[in-house]
Amino acid sequence: MMHVNPYTVGLDKNPANYVPLSPLTFLERAAAVYPQHTSLVHGTLRYTWAETYERCRRLASALHKRGIGEGDTVAILGFNTPAMFEAHYGVPMTGAVLHSINTRLDAPTIAFMLQHGEAKLLITDREASPTISQALKMLDKPIPVIDIDDPLAIGGALLGEKTYEALLEEGDPNFTWSLPKDEWQAITLNYTSGTTGNPKGVVYHHRGAYLNAVNNALA
Repeated sequence: MMHVNPYTVGLDKNPANYVPLSPLTFLERAAAVYPQHTSLVHGTLRYTWAETYERCRRLASALHKRGIGEGDTVAILGFNTPAMFEAHYGVPMTGAVLHSINTRLDAPTIAFMLQHGEAKLLITDREASPTISQALKMLDKPIPVIDIDDPLAIGGALLGEKTYEALLEEGDPNFTWSLPKDEWQAITLNYTSGTTGNPKGVVYHHRGAYLNAVNNALA
């Protein structure tokens, strides 16, 4: 009779003994423990952790209503704004993958990444519109564009169907999001520099992003 190791019996993953590691839990906890503490400062704008959590849930809800979910890619080309921060939580709250585009890239490279990453939506800063408008013309098919109309932006034009703030108005501040079923689920799509050819896609998962954040906090 085969011996059964008793320490391996009844240890299947379940909600009582396993929670996927994800940086999404950082935001949820910050909003619960420090709801009135300042989370973001941008020019004259001030947000608390409760407000930031609400805005991220609005973003997730608005994207969900547009059919964006697990396995989809949402691209963003943004500078140091609240929208950029919120996208890092709001997009993965839907199960989708965030593709953050380097603001220094040229139009052909951006166009390649948008097509290769199969972006379902692009959120872009008004200040980057000269480059983005060129990149959009190079795509095989159009994609929805949302503008970050940053009051601190220098120049640029609005290219999309609506602004980021208008998109948030579509969302539910009490949107019920969930952690990924598997912590190895993709959370971000990054690209190499492409110095010897086209850029190569690099996928980051929820567990890796969580541990990287923890290691940076402890460093």
